[in-house]
Amino acid sequence: MKILWWVSLVFVITNVGALAEEPQLNSPRVVFQTNYGDIEFGFYPSVAPKTVYHIFELVRLGCYNTNHFFRVDRGFVAQVADVASGRSAPMNEEQRKEAEKTIVGEFSDVKHVRGILSMGRYSDPDSAQSSFSILLGDAPHLDGQYAIFGKVTKGDETLRKLEELPTRREGIFVMPVERITIFSSYYYDTELESCERERGILKRRLAASAVEIERQRMKCFP
Repeated sequence: MKILWWVSLVFVITNVGALAEEPQLNSPRVVFQTNYGDIEFGFYPSVAPKTVYHIFELVRLGCYNTNHFFRVDRGFVAQVADVASGRSAPMNEEQRKEAEKTIVGEFSDVKHVRGILSMGRYSDPDSAQSSFSILLGDAPHLDGQYAIFGKVTKGDETLRKLEELPTRREGIFVMPVERITIFSSYYYDTELESCERERGILKRRLAASAVEIERQRMKCFP
């Protein structure tokens, strides 16, 4: 009995410590509206403040609208394309200025597990721009190598749909056969309970604007 009690105590202490180390999400949430459903995520400003600010600015400016997931590797990652090359609609000057910024690598002890958001980059640790991955499984070999800045809060069912799509391999990348479009994006604050009605209105307006953007793109940029 004493051995079992001691094992149970160690288990509890270990897990309490793990929970204590988990970073806290702040109150803003971002939603990507895709052709397979919505994906909502929150941020870890205490872990990667510069990255969080940059990504939020890109969302605020609408940079991810008409962008896409260029990579879906089941059990590993779903990766959002860099907005400078991944959008189907052209960017304005303000959007391009923010998209061209590079962010210092804010590496941390947070683990790469399913639902985590992790910045993409080149070999230069300070080369991250706007591409990021949503983890579809645990990837400990990425720990400490890529900047984690948030996690998915809603939309795991959408991620599972993406994992079931047909793919093709191109070099090291596993890519969807058909385009997974981010039609539009919006953000809201979970601490503002009165914003539910405004969120509904905003979602409808964004959906309509995405259609209009695509219509204009097809008209002016065939």
